[in-house]
This record gives sequence, structure tokens and C-alpha cells, in this order.
Amino acid sequence: MGIYINPGNAGFQGIRNDEYVDKSGLIALINESIDTPRRLTCVSRPRRFGKSFAAKMLCAYYDKTCDSSGLFDDLSIAGDEQYRHYLNKYDVIYLDMTNIIGEAGQDGIVSFIKRKVTEELLKIYPDMEADEESFSATLNNAVELTGSKFIVIIDEWDAPIRENPSNQREYLEFLRAMFKSSGTTDKLFAAAYMTGILPIKKDGSQSAISDFEEFTMVKPRKYGSYVGFTEAEVRVLCHKYNVDFTRMKQWYDGYEFRDIGAMYNPNSVMKAIRNDDFDSYWTETSAAISLMEYISLDFDGLSKTIVELMGGISIKVETKGFSNDLITFRNKDDVLTALIHLGYLAYDEETQTVRIPNEELRREFARSIRQVKRDETIRRVRESDRLIYDTVHGNAEAVAEQIEKVHAEETAVLFYNDEQALRSVIKIAYFSYKDHYLKFEELPGGDGYVDIVYLPKKGSMLPALVIEMKWNKSAKGAIAQIKDKNYPDAIKDYGTEVLLVGINYDKQAPAGKRKHECIIEKMI
Repeated sequence: MGIYINPGNAGFQGIRNDEYVDKSGLIALINESIDTPRRLTCVSRPRRFGKSFAAKMLCAYYDKTCDSSGLFDDLSIAGDEQYRHYLNKYDVIYLDMTNIIGEAGQDGIVSFIKRKVTEELLKIYPDMEADEESFSATLNNAVELTGSKFIVIIDEWDAPIRENPSNQREYLEFLRAMFKSSGTTDKLFAAAYMTGILPIKKDGSQSAISDFEEFTMVKPRKYGSYVGFTEAEVRVLCHKYNVDFTRMKQWYDGYEFRDIGAMYNPNSVMKAIRNDDFDSYWTETSAAISLMEYISLDFDGLSKTIVELMGGISIKVETKGFSNDLITFRNKDDVLTALIHLGYLAYDEETQTVRIPNEELRREFARSIRQVKRDETIRRVRESDRLIYDTVHGNAEAVAEQIEKVHAEETAVLFYNDEQALRSVIKIAYFSYKDHYLKFEELPGGDGYVDIVYLPKKGSMLPALVIEMKWNKSAKGAIAQIKDKNYPDAIKDYGTEVLLVGINYDKQAPAGKRKHECIIEKMI
């Protein structure tokens, strides 16, 4: 049992000793690819989404130096017809690239990998001949000696590219040599599984390691249910530990994949359960440190887009031009695509839009945007903070003026033609609400649905805001509708002061007269 060759099953044993959500179905997908043209698989997902758990599980399953049946016999994979056929049948090459970067030192990671793997192979197979000129030839000698190919598992494959982009060429050439499309791959490897945050680096417009099938946060395809926790899995956990599922969903739901549905960040879900505390656990990852750097980049329209995202608006994005690294940004679409892969934004494949997925990430954006040094962003934050202040203090004239200003800055006249457009402007105007409020749209109340409700967070002394919008009518009529249909009934048990806010846009207002009108009343 070694570090780089046949690491055993202790890693997965430790995982099984704790609360474990059964993700062993992933093994069946890899088994299907063994000794086929689909044998090379790369699955990318954000930090703290279980990448290393999956890698340790695969090591435990394939490593022929141990008996792992006791770890898998009670899991879903045990019901697969190929389960016993591949269980503990292979020599496993396991490369944890984050650890290797720290260990390699001045040797360089490629030289380090070749030396360490060769040393461990010679300990296991003393009769094997090592080829000092060719690492592939050394691996081939091992295969010929044992009559069995390798399973290769590379955890955090992209760490060298993320942490030291200047040395990526040697590393990518090493991977190309390992997995090139000639006879090398077919002769040496039964299957390879790589996991990382980023998709495989592009060489021009093509993947630098072209034979890998890729499954990403943009297109997870059949690996979607293994990216994180499904909603069904989270419901089971909440029931088991008596945790409020509604709050769990609000805090950590938001990613959604075709044919899978809602997907949750597993690290955050488990920490919320263990700590009995809903909070943003992204602050404990190095990924959180970088968010400010990305949203501070000086690309046209990026500052406006971040404000729209924080207001709860979904934004169109083109993901195909992304170079799959964290330094080669050409435009705001590249930045947004990077944030998808990092897990900060959720991507809707059908509409090709992104949004901030949940309360946890909204808090990270709220923290980061206040540290951004761009004047335009600072102005937007201050104006939104002021708008909330004016609303709470009943300054309807100032509220109408600011909404008019946001309308002029953020929308095209051609598309500003209904209440939905007005709703978007209001969400942008109030985008900094997350410091104090939770937002609900179309909330059932009384005899209808409230357009927007801003409900103060626990411990806040601010009033609730019940907002009704009108188009070419009157703000007075909006207030009357709130009262007539008893909309505040939706929050009657919340125990807080309630302000009624009516906002109207009069498209036919004469020149020189403000088109937006606001009335604010305290509910008696």
C-alpha cells in the first residue's frame, strides 16, 4: 500500500465512519467506460462539492491490495451487475495534485510524479524494469509484468494551472503524453478519472487533452446527480437530524441540472446540520477570497451585471468562449463563466442564464461588493443603501426619484413596457437589501399575490416592506389594492411593523414630469 500507487481504502473508510450520503452510483458510470473509447473521464465542480470524497471512493473500490467489500456491500453500487467484476481488481495510480504541489518543491511536479510513481512500482514489483527515458515505457513494463492495466485517479487535476499558470505547459504536455490518442492509453489504462474545479484547459479553441469526456457545471450531463446533494437526499438528512428543510433550501439550494432538479452544496449542508447553524460556510474556503477579484475586473457592463444579479435577476451568458483558466478573461461573459465553475453562480442550461443561487452566496456577494474599489460600484451600493433608508423613513419623493434614476441608467425604453420591466428596475434599485431583508416575489397573501415583500431578517429592527406595482395607473391605486386584497395577511404573524409601498409608472406623463410615482403608508 503506497501513496501514489494503490493507496488503499483508509480514506473512504474514514468517510464511511461519518454521515455518508450514498454516491456510489458514480462507480457504475466509470465501470461502463472501462476498456472502451470512453475510458477517460473528467468531472469538474466547485470546491467543497465532494471531489476528494469521490476520488477516495474510487480508490477504495478499484485498489487490488485491499478488500473493500465491507465498505460497499450496503451501498447502491452493490446492486449493479458489474459490482463484483471490477471490485479490487486493479493497480491504482492516485495523484492528489494539491498535495503534490506542496511536496514537489524545486523538483517540479512532473519530475516528482514520475520519480515517486516509479519508486513505488519498483517496491511492489522488484522485477519490473524502469525506463529512465520514458515514463510511459515504465508503466508499460508494469502492465506487461502483471497482465493488468492501471486505473488512474487524478484529484484536483487543475490545481497546477490555477496556482502556477506559468508552468502549465510542461504539465499539460505530461498529461498529453499519458493520455494521447495513439495506442498508449489503450495499452496502459483501463480507465482514468480526473476531477477539478475547471474544465480542461483549451489549446486554441480545442481541449488540450482532447480524448477526455468532460462533465462540467455548465453541462454535467449523466454526472449531474453526483455534483452535490440532490433535494431528496437533503430532505432525508433534514428529517434524520430534525432540521428545518425550508430554511435549508433557502440557504443552500439554487443549483439546478436538467433531469436532476435542485442541487445543494454538500459541505454547507453538512456543516449547517453539525453546527445547528445556517450560515455562509464559503468564507472558510480559499475560493471566497477570490470573489472580489473577479467582480472587480474592468470589463464593460460587469458592474451593472453584478448589481442585476444581486437584485435577483437572471443574466444571459455565453459560456463557449471561456479558456478554462482564471487569468485569460476577454469580457464579462468569461468572468461569469468562471464564477459558474467556481460555484458562485448557478447556470440554467435551457435559458443560458446565470443567477446567484441562494442566501449563502448572496451573502458572499454582499460582503465582496462592498470591498470593490471601482467608483461606479461604490456609487451603486451607496444609492441602494440610501433607497432602503428613504423607504423605511417614508420619503416617498426620494424613492420615486431614485427609481426614476435607475430606470434611466439600466433599461432601454424599447423594453420598458410592462409591470415585469418595472419589477426588474425595483429589484436592481433595492439590490443591497440582503444586509437587512429576505425578498419574496408573488407571495400569497389575503385575496391575491403580493408583488414583492422585503421581510426583515431575524433580529432586525426594520419594518417589513409590502410593495405593489402599477403600470399607467396610480401609486394610490396600488396602495388601495394592497388594503382591499389584504396582502399584509401573508406576514401577519411575523410580528413586525409593516410599510405599504405603492409604485406606479406613468408612461404618458407630460414632458418634464417624473414618470415614477411612490406612496408609502404605515399599516395600522
